[in-house]
Amino acid sequence: AVSEAVTNCIVHAYKEKIGKIYISGELLENNVIRIKIRDTGCGIENIEKAMEPLYTTVGGERAGLGFAVMQSFMDSVRVRSSVGKGTSIVMTKKISRRYGVNA
Repeated sequence: AVSEAVTNCIVHAYKEKIGKIYISGELLENNVIRIKIRDTGCGIENIEKAMEPLYTTVGGERAGLGFAVMQSFMDSVRVRSSVGKGTSIVMTKKISRRYGVNA
């Protein structure tokens, strides 16, 4: 589930083919992971609308479920975007030891 959320962010950042993509992750207290994905691309024009399920800016090409899927997989998702400057997404998720993470 976490990998799908991260992959979704990267795919959307990459599809514009402009700017750079920065990805970082860290293990916080209590087995919580924080993943940050930031790009210097075109940004998201109407971020509030983009967070709504089924909203898409690319017509029938995608289902418009990207943010909804991320929010269902992760414990928290924070998105900031500035048109012409890029987008920043910070996600957190409490994970169990079965994922092989040693705190």
